[in-house]
Amino acid sequence: MKTNWHVATAAEAIAAAQFARYGYDVSVQYGANQPEYDLIIANNDRTLKISVKGSKDGGWGLTQTQLSRIRNANYYAAADLWLRRHRPRTILCLVQFKDVREDEMPRIYLAWPREVAERLKAAAGGRGDTILWEDYTRGPRAAGAGQIESLPASWKMSAERISALIRMEDVIALSA
Repeated sequence: MKTNWHVATAAEAIAAAQFARYGYDVSVQYGANQPEYDLIIANNDRTLKISVKGSKDGGWGLTQTQLSRIRNANYYAAADLWLRRHRPRTILCLVQFKDVREDEMPRIYLAWPREVAERLKAAAGGRGDTILWEDYTRGPRAAGAGQIESLPASWKMSAERISALIRMEDVIALSA
């Protein structure tokens, strides 16, 4: 893929297709992007807003723009500010194209914004980061040297994961 536009467009289309394959009704926005979500999925009377983020380099830069808005900027405050922009019943759909051939499906993960913010804060040995990494080992000179940043296997897109998210089981667990 040549540009970020290609990555974003492909990620959104593949996410919509996968949700449909799992039997969910999918509504795709028309026109200019809404700031919070790209798709809505529905199953009977339950819905979720989906914010799709594509990547071709192994990570999703999520909170960089928040750093400039914070006095004495730090990664924790950036993650908190980013988190406040998300409303209930919005999840992130992370689509990864790194090391995926064009005739293969990308890896897809689903997470609540709170789960993502917690991982961003825990990154780099607890210093925090603006990038959520799929599978990354911190170099010898980096904060958290040698630490492996990886997404939980439970975030992988599956019928069970979508069902749990749409029933909001994870929201209840995270807010307890």
